[in-house]
Amino acid sequence: MNIKCIIVDDEPLAVELLASYAAKIPFIELAGKYNNATDAIKAVREIKPDLIFLDIQMPEINGLELARMLPESTRIVFTTAFEQYAIDGYRVNALDYLLKPISYATFLEACNKALHWFTLLRNPVDKASEEPTSIFVKSEYKLLQINLDSIRYIEGLKDYVKIYTDDNRHPVLTLMNMKAMEQMLPQSRFIRVHRSYIVNKAKIREIERSNLILGETSIPIGDSYKQSFMDALTT
Repeated sequence: MNIKCIIVDDEPLAVELLASYAAKIPFIELAGKYNNATDAIKAVREIKPDLIFLDIQMPEINGLELARMLPESTRIVFTTAFEQYAIDGYRVNALDYLLKPISYATFLEACNKALHWFTLLRNPVDKASEEPTSIFVKSEYKLLQINLDSIRYIEGLKDYVKIYTDDNRHPVLTLMNMKAMEQMLPQSRFIRVHRSYIVNKAKIREIERSNLILGETSIPIGDSYKQSFMDALTT
């Protein structure tokens, strides 16, 4: 699946930074770059992008005003240096809200969220196809595609996570927090059982007191997660 996007920002350097990020992501198709809302409006009519990375503070027509002119099928990721616009951003149904300076990791998280959204939108009939089968994560200087079926569990380490899979002897280390990782994964298949652990429910072999047994690995169940875990076992 490709997601056609445009970038709108009155700062040329900001546009080029996001364009460089977009070029690294296989499912993102960058269809245009614009420095003002007037040109962006024309582009929306002609190109019909799926997604717009949109700055808020721009002259003449700002990002929030432009957002209200867009068709409902076009989703928005706001990019701004000002946190106070977050509530307004979600009022116009923004898919995400990125605060400048924007890192590649946070841009990638927003793109994965968009991929999940458009997967749901374009495959409404087949229940199995509603959820993504893989995610993309940045590890060192590479962008890796990880099959969800292969993930055994994920361990959080402050601003990093380790992704343990059946395919690799060593975990994949990526710059991301646990909350962002949890949002990327389908809740029907993955569950957070501890502040530091998310597990693939299909990989659980035994439950031993307050621990999950995944092969030779024992994962603790945090006290505050026990009830939600038990509820998840019955759904």
